[in-house]
Amino acid sequence: MTYRIAGIDVHKKMLAVGVADIASEGEYQFVRRTFSTTPDQLNALGQWLLEQEVQEVVMESTAQYWKPVWEALERRWKPVCEKQRGANPMSGTLHLAQAKSNRARGGRKNDFVDAERLIKRYVAQELVLSFVPCPEQRLWRTVTRRKQQCVRDRVRWQNQLEAFLEEAHIKLSSLVSDLLGQSSRRMLQALAEGETNAAVLAAMADRGLRATPAQLCDALGAASELNPVYRQLLKMSLQELKLIEEQIRDLDQAISGLLAQHRDAVQRLAEVPGLGPDSAQQIIAEIGPAAAAFPSAKDLASWVGVCPGDEISAGRPMGASRRKGIATCGGF
Repeated sequence: MTYRIAGIDVHKKMLAVGVADIASEGEYQFVRRTFSTTPDQLNALGQWLLEQEVQEVVMESTAQYWKPVWEALERRWKPVCEKQRGANPMSGTLHLAQAKSNRARGGRKNDFVDAERLIKRYVAQELVLSFVPCPEQRLWRTVTRRKQQCVRDRVRWQNQLEAFLEEAHIKLSSLVSDLLGQSSRRMLQALAEGETNAAVLAAMADRGLRATPAQLCDALGAASELNPVYRQLLKMSLQELKLIEEQIRDLDQAISGLLAQHRDAVQRLAEVPGLGPDSAQQIIAEIGPAAAAFPSAKDLASWVGVCPGDEISAGRPMGASRRKGIATCGGF
């Protein structure tokens, strides 16, 4: 009885595919074929794997180039393979191997040899496999990670804005706790639009602001002789910050819609001290609403990368640093 596994060495423009029957005795006999990474060729790859009666596929996590290959096989090859006569529980399974675990000795590189080595090391259980969630959860991850990037961009732009104001001799950040608060925004917007009177700018502050009008006038004193180019640059910065904040609000709405059926799980997780709705949504997007892919809490902690390890040599504990989680090393 045959049991065929395919190994795919992934590149940006081409795929090197090897297929072997691991149930045969002796050395594996490989069938080789190359495909490009266009949509038509990816569909052809799925059809060819069906013709070869491949039961499992293991591929290398090369940058982001493996993702369209995975999604094409998930749509075209996996459902058919699972329903074929004689299918077993592993039929139609896709595996994603971290590239480092399939590295050749001495750094030698050969596309087909690399694909065939994937099969050999997978059978020998020597590969480090990444967790790839279902398509729905991958969409959650895409949206939450995009929002996280926007939040980082907002912080970066706020820091750049503060540095820019210091260069323009506007010392507003020394008096307000939030440079992007309502009071600061009104003053900065008026400054960008051409206001030169420091007293008029200071009068735009809320009454609850701790800084006195005199202090604000002193901090905004350079407004009377501010170069028009600085005003233009300030206006551009405020416009970009506004766009980022609009994107964050849109992404918030999108995430709420995508996780609507898991609202109870989000609320329970958000009640954990130190977390909130945003953190809860991000955690669920990464591990799923029930973390069903992880057999135990230890497996989850290891995957996240928060286990420092317990290494001992000659009876003495060795320094153990936490590694980067597998979630960011090849996963969707």
